[in-house]
Amino acid sequence: MKDKKQYKILVVDDEKDIQEFIEYNLKKEGYEVFLANNGIEAIEEAKRIKPDLILMDVMMPQMDGIQACQQIKANPSLNKIFIVFLTARAEEYSELAGFDAGADDYIAKPIKPKLLLTRLSAILRRKENNNNESGEVENVKLTVKGLIIDRDTFLVYKGTEKIQLARKEFELLYLLASKPGKVFKREIILEKVWGDEVIVGDRTIDVHIRKIREKVGEDLLGTVKGVGYKFED
Repeated sequence: MKDKKQYKILVVDDEKDIQEFIEYNLKKEGYEVFLANNGIEAIEEAKRIKPDLILMDVMMPQMDGIQACQQIKANPSLNKIFIVFLTARAEEYSELAGFDAGADDYIAKPIKPKLLLTRLSAILRRKENNNNESGEVENVKLTVKGLIIDRDTFLVYKGTEKIQLARKEFELLYLLASKPGKVFKREIILEKVWGDEVIVGDRTIDVHIRKIREKVGEDLLGTVKGVGYKFED
């Protein structure tokens, strides 16, 4: 993992005391930190500094975090930025909306500095592993069941249609499609797609599978009840 000073983190929150608290702890850890007060400023700063990770509140004036995340993930020059929501809204619908928008992780307030730093370190390590990936899932195009899945551009092509998936949706589809017919257990999916240090639940996998089916076709991904999922061969 590269030196923390080489990582740029954009903190987006409309509460000044929270901004300062997070900024202090991140800088103390050695990260380069930038600040924004709402979703509009977050998009402007993301374009300007190209951060490695955005730590963003959901409820903000002018533009909320969900809208900002959607716009950032829809921008080809920004969509590889990792986005983590930090919010007091712990309701399930809010978490699912965040993942639907393309978020890579979701942390509920209040959170202790040590836990926050541990989570961010795990996510940044996952980002670096993605950039230098080798092993079971190679950094190549897959052509399977009428789909072209291009890991270089994070795009999926179905005939002449170009399909944009959220990052975790793409990684999950790529994993399953890398071995058609193979049943991937839930714990393997969590390890390969989210990393074993990032805490998400089975519900998160189900939501991502549902979104992938909506975008690429209902019949391509199979469910093995009580076990996991597979790409139909």
